[in-house]
Amino acid sequence: MTTTPSFDRPVWASLTSQPTLAEGGDLAKRYRRDVNLFASTRDDGDDASLAALAALVADGETVFVLQVPPIAVPPGLQALRRAQGVQMLAGRPVAAEPGTDDVVELGEADAADMLALAQLTEPGPFLSRTHVMGRFVGVRRGGALVAMAGERMRFAGGTEVSGVCVHPDYRGRGLARRLSSVVAHAIQQRGDQPFLHAWTTNQAAIALYESLGFEIRTEVQVAVLGR
Repeated sequence: MTTTPSFDRPVWASLTSQPTLAEGGDLAKRYRRDVNLFASTRDDGDDASLAALAALVADGETVFVLQVPPIAVPPGLQALRRAQGVQMLAGRPVAAEPGTDDVVELGEADAADMLALAQLTEPGPFLSRTHVMGRFVGVRRGGALVAMAGERMRFAGGTEVSGVCVHPDYRGRGLARRLSSVVAHAIQQRGDQPFLHAWTTNQAAIALYESLGFEIRTEVQVAVLGR
């Protein structure tokens, strides 16, 4: 398992690697407002970078900051919420779980269903265009989307498994495990390191990912910033 400094500040690394999805300049960036809520400075110790981040947040808006180093709150903003999570990396090859014949590719035509499922289950920030961040797969039952998983942050050498969620009526059937394995396996097949984030308190999710071969690399800091 090898990593680069990008894993310590994955939001900045991803924003600079996906410029068509980003807003901002050289000192601070955020995802486009319909894509995601994550934002980051280039350098938390630089007053100009902190001011540039604050300028990207309008009245009434919030942004999410996620990184390993302590989070500096820019003047003019406040931390509305702080939490701790873990960053996990696949420590061995992840095989796609058996029984994936019903897994389908999701795309633009599925955007409304993906958003509705995410709003119901709250897997993390998920907006109307979050699905353009990477490849998503899902499972439908009776035409309804009941589970999905996909890719979010991405930079040279690493791709995040994210958006993993299952409709409450279909939990306990292994769908999250199967879809996570499909996404992680495909990431490894193209030569990237799969990684993901989970709340420190979500022991069930951590145990699931450990069973797939993920290992906790480090704790991460999370803050929701707003005016």
